[in-house]
Amino acid sequence: MAYKNKFLVTLFILILTTLACARTTPSQTGDSTNILTHNGIERTYILHVPASYDESEPAALVLDFHGGGGNANTQMRTSNFSALADEEGFMVAYPNGTGRKEDKLLTWNGGTCCAYAVTNQIDDVGFTRAVVADIQSKYNVDPKRIYATGLSNGAIFSYRLACDASDLFAAIAPVAGTQNYLRCTPSEPVSVIHFHGTEDSHVGYYGGAGPDSLVDVPFESVQDSIDFWLKIDQCGTNRQTESFEDIEHDAYSNCTNGTAVELYTIVGGKHAWPGGNGPAWPGGDEPTHSISATSIIWEFFAAHPKP
Repeated sequence: MAYKNKFLVTLFILILTTLACARTTPSQTGDSTNILTHNGIERTYILHVPASYDESEPAALVLDFHGGGGNANTQMRTSNFSALADEEGFMVAYPNGTGRKEDKLLTWNGGTCCAYAVTNQIDDVGFTRAVVADIQSKYNVDPKRIYATGLSNGAIFSYRLACDASDLFAAIAPVAGTQNYLRCTPSEPVSVIHFHGTEDSHVGYYGGAGPDSLVDVPFESVQDSIDFWLKIDQCGTNRQTESFEDIEHDAYSNCTNGTAVELYTIVGGKHAWPGGNGPAWPGGDEPTHSISATSIIWEFFAAHPKP
């Protein structure tokens, strides 16, 4: 009997130890730069954790992808998601793409765009899954509230994530980038909210490469991208519309599994993050300040977790 009791006590201690070690490092708040190796390539991402983070409460996670030629730091400044994360209590990660230089001219493999990542067939979807897994090993992430957004090439890549990682992401929010992935076969519906200017001279609102595009890619149109997800998410034809200042807003909410599809068109808008902290790069386009894409995106994300 004594042996049996000793065995049970030992087993109980092992279980507690396993649970305590399930997350490999102590949780910390604020910004941290994280390194991981995927497919033999050393990759990095910046993670922002709000001071209000509570290990006992699963937190939402937003992945925010920079545009082509940018990096995690430029996207942090442009979208300013970290400030909103502090207010609302979610985590936000800013991954870095790849390029010939360590932290400059970085891109994402969104399918047909862009540059180094596509030419070298970088497995950015696998890298993104590795980033999420790495964060989950350290923090209590709510698996039903993992989201992706991004600007330009980052937006294009967020569309690919909806195609290839629909099991992981509940919703995406592309800004100034369309869906340019020919083999899109999502296994689950994904909510989509898209922001795009009608005078975007890089990724044309009506399709094709704009006159200021740095890549020779015939981009899909905004409407074709939206129509694809209206079909995938089995949305009805009931569209709610509103217009104010330079904004036209279309919303489809009668979609499968509680998903939704929305489009914010910035009339006369260019290649920028609405409400962002100025141009995304020196000499880039000024954003409209009629709306804050960051605030609207989070409101949409919060309303559309996985079922």
